[in-house]
Amino acid sequence: MMKTRVIPLAAAIAACSTPLTYAQDSGQSIATLEEIVVTAQRREESLSEVPLSVTAADSEALAQARVENIANVSAISPSVQFNVSNNSSASANIVVRGLGTVGNSRSFEGGVGVFIDGVYRTRSGAALESFLDVDSLQILRGPQGTLFGKNTSAGAVIINSTLPSFEDVETSYNIGFGNFGSQDYKAAINIPLSDSSAVRIAALYSEDDGFYEDVNTGDDLNGKDTEAIKLQWLWQPNEELSVHLIADKLKSEGNVGYGTTDLIDSDITALTDAIQLGNGLTLPSDDLGDFESALNTKTKQTVDDEGLVLKVEYDTDAGVLTSTTAYRQYSLIQDQADGDFSGADLLILDEEFKSDFFSQEFTFAGDIESLNGDYILGLFYSKEDIEAERDLYWGSDANFYYDTVISGLISEAISNTVAIDTDAQAGLFASEIMEAEAESIAIFAHANFDLGEQWKLVAGLRYSEEKKSGSFLNDFIDTRTGVIGVTAASVPVEQAACTALGNLTHVPAGFGGPGCAGLLNPFSTLGVMPSPAYDEDHTDRAFSGTLGLQYFVNEDTMAYLTLNHGFKAGGVNIDANAAGTAANNPALVLGATPLDPTYDPETIDGVELGLKTTYWDGRARANIAAFYNEVQDLQVAQFVGLQFTILNADSAKSYGIEFENMVQLNDTFSASLDATWLPYAKYGRDDAIDESLSNQRMKWAPHVTANAALNFEQPIADNFSLTGRVQYQYRSSQYISSNTLAKDDNLGLINANLALVSEDQGWQLELWGQNLAGKDYATYAFSTPLQTGDMGAYAGAPRTYGITLRGSF
Repeated sequence: MMKTRVIPLAAAIAACSTPLTYAQDSGQSIATLEEIVVTAQRREESLSEVPLSVTAADSEALAQARVENIANVSAISPSVQFNVSNNSSASANIVVRGLGTVGNSRSFEGGVGVFIDGVYRTRSGAALESFLDVDSLQILRGPQGTLFGKNTSAGAVIINSTLPSFEDVETSYNIGFGNFGSQDYKAAINIPLSDSSAVRIAALYSEDDGFYEDVNTGDDLNGKDTEAIKLQWLWQPNEELSVHLIADKLKSEGNVGYGTTDLIDSDITALTDAIQLGNGLTLPSDDLGDFESALNTKTKQTVDDEGLVLKVEYDTDAGVLTSTTAYRQYSLIQDQADGDFSGADLLILDEEFKSDFFSQEFTFAGDIESLNGDYILGLFYSKEDIEAERDLYWGSDANFYYDTVISGLISEAISNTVAIDTDAQAGLFASEIMEAEAESIAIFAHANFDLGEQWKLVAGLRYSEEKKSGSFLNDFIDTRTGVIGVTAASVPVEQAACTALGNLTHVPAGFGGPGCAGLLNPFSTLGVMPSPAYDEDHTDRAFSGTLGLQYFVNEDTMAYLTLNHGFKAGGVNIDANAAGTAANNPALVLGATPLDPTYDPETIDGVELGLKTTYWDGRARANIAAFYNEVQDLQVAQFVGLQFTILNADSAKSYGIEFENMVQLNDTFSASLDATWLPYAKYGRDDAIDESLSNQRMKWAPHVTANAALNFEQPIADNFSLTGRVQYQYRSSQYISSNTLAKDDNLGLINANLALVSEDQGWQLELWGQNLAGKDYATYAFSTPLQTGDMGAYAGAPRTYGITLRGSF
C-alpha cells in the first residue's frame, strides 16, 4: 500500500502540491512514491485529487535545487520564470505559461500573486530576498481568486514558514560558502513553552560579491549583504482555538542592479565611448561571459521589508472560522545610481520607494452534508499606500554630451551648422514626487460537491472592487536657459533651426521663449519635461470565478476540466511622463491637454484539461495538463525613448501542454521529467501599441522549457549514506525585453550536488554546482537611458559552486 503523509496548513485548501519526497514501503522490495495529503480544516485531500496544475517543493527539495529565493524558481517548475532589472520594487516580474506582469512600473501589481504565510505581497520583489525558515513552496498556474484574499490573473506562488512545534527543543542550521564571495548562515530554534504553546526563532545572514566587475575600478558589482530574523508564536489551548503570530524583519544592502553588458550598439554609442576614452577610462567588454561593466558612481541600494501576521482559527460546530490580519512595510532606496549605465558621467539618480500595506481576511469553511459537499466563504480587505521620490542630477559629462547630440539633430534637419549650449551643468535638475493608494475589497466562495462515486463538481465565484489613485508632481525643475547659436546669424535661419527642433522633438513652436532663443535643460529641449502634474482616480468592479468537473477513473487516475475567468485591476501610472511630455503641459503650452495616466483592467478566460495518474504499482506518477488562455487588455509596461508608459494590449492568446512525471526506478535511483510546450503565445494585432508587441510573441514565453533530474540515495556505512542529484534545465529561445525584439538563444544548464549524510547525527555535508558548463546567456534586456537605439542586458549567473553544511539537533 502507498504511504501517506498529512501536512496541516492553515489554508490547506489552497496549498496543493506535487510531492517531491519518497518513502520506502517495507512490504515491497522497491520503494514507492509517497503520497502527500493536505488538510482543509475538517477534511483531508490527496494532492492527486486536486483539479489544478500545481508544482511544489518542501524545504529539502528547495535546498537540493538551490532555490534560495524566487530568482531560481524555474529549477523546480519549467513553466515559471522570474526576471528583474535595476529596481526590484518596480521591475520584479513572475511569468507563468508566458502570462504575467511584464515591464517596469511602480504602480503594478503582479499577474502572478505572491502569498507568504497566507498574506499577499504587492511587490514580487519581496520574494527576491532570501527565503528564511521556509517549509514549502507551491506554484499554482492559472487565474486564482476563489480561494485567496487577493485575486490574480495568471497564477500564485505560495510560501509557508515552518510551524512551531510543541514536542521538543530543536535547532537547525545551514552554513554555506561559494565562489564570488558567497557566504550563507542560517539558524532556527524551536522552543516549546508548554504542551499548547511554542515559539520558533529563525535568523540568517548572507553576502555575495556579485559576478560583475567594474573594468576601471575593479569593484565588484551587483553584490549585496542580507540579514533577517523571523519570530513565531503558536498557541493552541484546546482543540477549537489556534493563535499564530509571525513577526519578521529583513534588510539588504549592496550595489545591486547597475552592472550590465552592452548588448546592442547604436550610432550614439560612439559618443559615449569617446567620452569614456577621453576621460582615460577603459571600455568594458560587450561579451556576456566577461561580466564587465563601467560605471561612474557607486550605487547603494537598501531594501527593508518587515511585518506582522496574526492568524486566529476557531473551530465551531458549523465550521472553521479563520482570521488573517497583516501589516507590512516595504521600502527600497537607491543612492547615486548610474542612470545611464555607462562610464560616461551623464545621469545620476537618487530614488526612494515605500509601501505601507494592511490586509484583513476572514474565511469560514464547512460541510454541506445534504449535498455531499464542502465550501469556503471569504471576505477580504486591503489598503496600500505608496510614496516614491526621485532626484535627477546631471553628471560632469552631460553638458558636452547634450550639446553634441542636440546640435547634431538640428544640423541634420537644416543645411546649416548649428551649435547649442544646453546648459546641463553638473548638479540637481529635477525632483519628482509620486504617490499612489490602492484599496481592495472582495467576497469569494468556493465549493466542491460529490456527484456520485466518480464525479465531483467544483465551483467558485468572486466579486472584487478595486479603488486606486495616483499623483505626480515636479517638486523642483531646473529652469536654466541656454542660447542657440547659428553660423549664419539671420533670423530666417534661426527660425528654421527652431522649427527643425520643434519637428524633431514635438516641442510646440515658440516653446522656450520668443524666437526660440532660450531653451531649458536638455530634457526640456527634447520635449520630455517638465511633464504635466496630475492626481487621478480609477475604480474597477468585476466578477471572476471557476467551474470544474472531475472524473475519477479509478483510485489511481483522475481527469478534470476547468473553466476560469480571471481579473487584474487597472490603475494609475505614477511615472513622471504618465500624463505626457512638455507638449502636454498646460502650465507651459496654452491649450495643451495632459494625457490620461490611467490604464484599464485585464481579464483572462482559461480552459484547462488535465489528467493525474499514479502507475507502475505506485512507483511512478504523471500529471498532464492542456491549457488555453485568452486575455483582453493585457497590461504591459514599457520604457520607450525617454519615458515609461503602461499600455493595454488589445488581446493576447496562449495555449500549450504541461507534463510532470516522477519515477522511483529502484531503491537507489529516482528520476523526474517536467516539460512545458507553448506553441502559441502571442499578442494580438493592435496599431495603438508598440510594434514590439503588436502581433508578436509574448515576452519570456519560450516554445519549450524542460527539467530532467536524476536523484540517488545509497547507504555506504552504518548510519551514513551518499545522496546526489543531477539536473538539466532547458529552454528554447525567448524575447527578453518588454519594448524591443531582443532575444536570447536556446539554453541548457547543468546543475548537480553530492552530499554525505549522517543519519544518526542529523547532518549532511554537500558539494554543489550550478551552470556547470558555464553557459553565457541574458535574462533581461532594456533600452539604455539617454542613448537611443542602444541596449543593455543583465547576464545570467555564470558557473557557481560551493559547499554547504546543514543539519539539526
